[in-house]
Amino acid sequence: MNPERIFEEFPAPSYRGTQEQALRDIQDAFAAGNDVVLVRAPTGSGKSLLARAVAGCARETDDADPSDATGAYYTTPQVSQLDDVAADDLLADLNVIRGKSNYSCILPDERDTPVNQAPCVRERGYDCSVKHRCPYFSDRAIASNRNIAAMTLAYFMQTAGSEVFRKRDVVVVDEAHGLAEWAEMYATIQLGPRTVPFWDDLRVPEIDDLDRAVRYAENLAQKCGRRKDDLLAQDSLTPAEVRERDRLQELIGELDWFVSDYRDPQSPTTWLVDQSEPSRSRTSGDADGDDDPAGGPLTIKPMNPEKYLQHTVWDRGNKFALLSATILNKDAFCRQVGLTPENVALVDVEHTFPVENRPLYDVTQGKMTYEQRDDTTPKIARTIVRLMQRHPDEKGLIHAHSYDIQERLADLLTDFGVGDRIRTHDRDGRDAALDGWKASDDPDVFLSVKMEEALDLKGDLCRWQVLCKAPFLNTGDSRVAHRLEEGQWAWYYRTALRTVIQACGRVVRAPDDHGATYLADSSLLDLFDRARTDMPDWFEAQVVRMERPDLPEFRPGDALGDGGASSARGGGSDDAGGSERGTRTERSRTRSRSRRSGRSSNSNSSPVADVWDTDG
Repeated sequence: MNPERIFEEFPAPSYRGTQEQALRDIQDAFAAGNDVVLVRAPTGSGKSLLARAVAGCARETDDADPSDATGAYYTTPQVSQLDDVAADDLLADLNVIRGKSNYSCILPDERDTPVNQAPCVRERGYDCSVKHRCPYFSDRAIASNRNIAAMTLAYFMQTAGSEVFRKRDVVVVDEAHGLAEWAEMYATIQLGPRTVPFWDDLRVPEIDDLDRAVRYAENLAQKCGRRKDDLLAQDSLTPAEVRERDRLQELIGELDWFVSDYRDPQSPTTWLVDQSEPSRSRTSGDADGDDDPAGGPLTIKPMNPEKYLQHTVWDRGNKFALLSATILNKDAFCRQVGLTPENVALVDVEHTFPVENRPLYDVTQGKMTYEQRDDTTPKIARTIVRLMQRHPDEKGLIHAHSYDIQERLADLLTDFGVGDRIRTHDRDGRDAALDGWKASDDPDVFLSVKMEEALDLKGDLCRWQVLCKAPFLNTGDSRVAHRLEEGQWAWYYRTALRTVIQACGRVVRAPDDHGATYLADSSLLDLFDRARTDMPDWFEAQVVRMERPDLPEFRPGDALGDGGASSARGGGSDDAGGSERGTRTERSRTRSRSRRSGRSSNSNSSPVADVWDTDG
């Protein structure tokens, strides 16, 4: 790597904000001999441009010996982030490669077939006449031979050990704050009817300890191997059989990894096993040769999979730049991902957005814990109506945190008579619903779930948002419970704070942009107190300035913008009731649900739903 080239590799014609100083600091950090540099850069600081400059410093082929690693990888967990890179003219030399399922076969009779189910993977010895023009293999060949290859973190991890995507000189990970969590998620093994193709033919015992889980994993891997061999023996497979074969191969790898890692006395990984109750129909199964009680689906989870990251990430490059707005605690982050803090440099990039353009407002209505949610949710719904009145002509985003909260809020807002201004999404139509809301000129309010990251709502796309619940991790999750049993409360609060900071960045995307964030769950205030020492200075400045706003009296008709008051839906008082209101509410509910259900039925993607596209 030659960090002296970092300025000439910066792709924009000029610098904005503190980019020039950031490049100088990154250059100095690498020049000082650090192999890993963390770049803590706030939203809107141009992280992708900084990433491109770092990647451009990688050793070039002309300056390398045959055994030297050359070139760079750019990778990010977020599919939407990779889409942004692909669409940015300034980043045109980042050659993007995606998993096979993202490409369609170009054979005349297979135009609707994804490449991972095309004849070349269905038929033994198939000689494709157009392989040289296949969009997947073409993109893969280009990315593997150019200086900078760009891909999702999932694809990057999946190609570890690949002869095509070998070790490179520089690896840049954008949005790197969740690297440990993504690795844990990717290394988690789900064993159940959706993930094991012949689940109904298995007899699953009760798994009461890890040793038994390992024995069962070995047994299942052998059965998967026999099943896969039977499929490989066939001359031709259906698309469904191709999917089964590929899933079996993936499952064998997962199970073998778990067994070998658990039995490695040097491995730092702690494993946990969760088991669900069996279905009533599963009282017996194939002959495993014992009469033990039947068990249900299994989830095998790694804790801090340092060994896994070593193989899939750290062995893939010589130098690393990890960029994020929310690497809140350097030492804690390094420990989670298997790095030695003393060998890692941290570069802080200043925030250039005026703090008055990104205000926080306290509109808390109580706690949104499970026990108190029933009392607090209606109060938050009423507050949202008053915020809609405050922003009658501006789009708003509601971070509902869960689909249960989203549904409750949607129904309450419809009952209040403001349903015509509300949009929602479901799990299968996230992208279509989001795109429709963004494209609309109407000042609609979008009730979202898990959209705190990877969402660019610049300018009038959104001017205000509400955080309905402190995004604490579920303490019922065995990994979370295990960490809390070990006293890792700082990690628990830090993780929630990280999500809040990410969410706050959705609506203010440039120095001249502005957007308000309203906090509705009083647990958010507790979070700020408990995680204060991990706050970046620029976010602490927002918290210090936070105030309780004066909101209009609750008049739902005023929340509908021009002409809304004349319709008087919901009335002008808190207790507008009676049969007439009920008829209007039902009419509004019907219209609203029709609008909310106008989701694309052929879209099953989301900003994060397909991030684990792992086809090689």
